[in-house]
Amino acid sequence: MNEMFFALSLTLIAGFATGAGSLVVLFTKRASTKFLSICLSFAAGVMLYVAFAEILLEAFEDLENGNGLGYLIATAAFFFGILIMAAIDKFIPHSDDVTELGELKRTGIMSAIAIAVHNFPEGIIVFIAGIHDPAMGIAIAIAIIIHNIPEAIAMAAPIYYSTGSKAKAFLISLGAGLVQPVGAVVAWVFLQNSDIESEFGIIFAIVAGIMVFVAVHQLLPAAHKFGKHHMVMIWLFAGMAVMASSLVVLEFVL
Repeated sequence: MNEMFFALSLTLIAGFATGAGSLVVLFTKRASTKFLSICLSFAAGVMLYVAFAEILLEAFEDLENGNGLGYLIATAAFFFGILIMAAIDKFIPHSDDVTELGELKRTGIMSAIAIAVHNFPEGIIVFIAGIHDPAMGIAIAIAIIIHNIPEAIAMAAPIYYSTGSKAKAFLISLGAGLVQPVGAVVAWVFLQNSDIESEFGIIFAIVAGIMVFVAVHQLLPAAHKFGKHHMVMIWLFAGMAVMASSLVVLEFVL
C-alpha cells in the first residue's frame, strides 16, 4: 500500500504541474499578441518533438516483433490518431465570431484534448514505475513535470486570449493534467498483473498522431496569425530544444 500511495502521489504532482504551467500565461497581459504567438509556437515545437522523438519511437519499440508487423501496426495507429483528431475537428462547431478569437478557442480545446489523451498513458507509466522502482518513478515524473509546463501553455494561452477568462484557462489546463492520476488509478485497478506492452505501443502511436495533428493544424497556423514567420520558427525550434533537453536529462538520470 505504501508503494501504491507513493506512485499515486508522483502522478498527482506531475498532473498539477500542468495547472502550474498555465500560470505563466495567466500572469501576462492579454493584449500581448506577440507573447501569444511565442506560446503557440513554443508549444508546437514541444508537441512535434515529443511526438516523433519519444512517443512514436516508444510505440515502435513496444510493438516490435522482428517481422515488421509491429512497425506496420504502429504506423497505422499513428495515422489513426490523426484521423481521430480530424474527425473531432470537423464536429467541433466553428465559432461565428470573427474569427480569430473563435478559431483560437478551438485551438485551445483541441490542444486540451490532445494533451489529456497524452497524459493518460503517462500517468500509467509513472504509477507502474513508481511501484516497481521508486527512483525511476521519480526520474520519469520529473521529466514529465518539465514538459507538462510548456504543454500547459498550449492549452492556456489560446483559451485565455480568446475568452479573457483566467479561471477557464487554468481549470481546463488543470483538468487535462489531472488525467495523469486517472491513468494511475486505472493502472492500479486493471493493469498491475497484466502484460500491457503491446497495448502501450498502440496507445503511444495514436497519441503521437494526435499531437502532430494539433501542432500542425492548430498551433502553428494560430501562431502565424499573431506573429511573424521568423519569430514563429525561432520559438518552434526553441520548444523542440527544451523538450529535447528534458529527454536528455531523463536518459542521464535513468
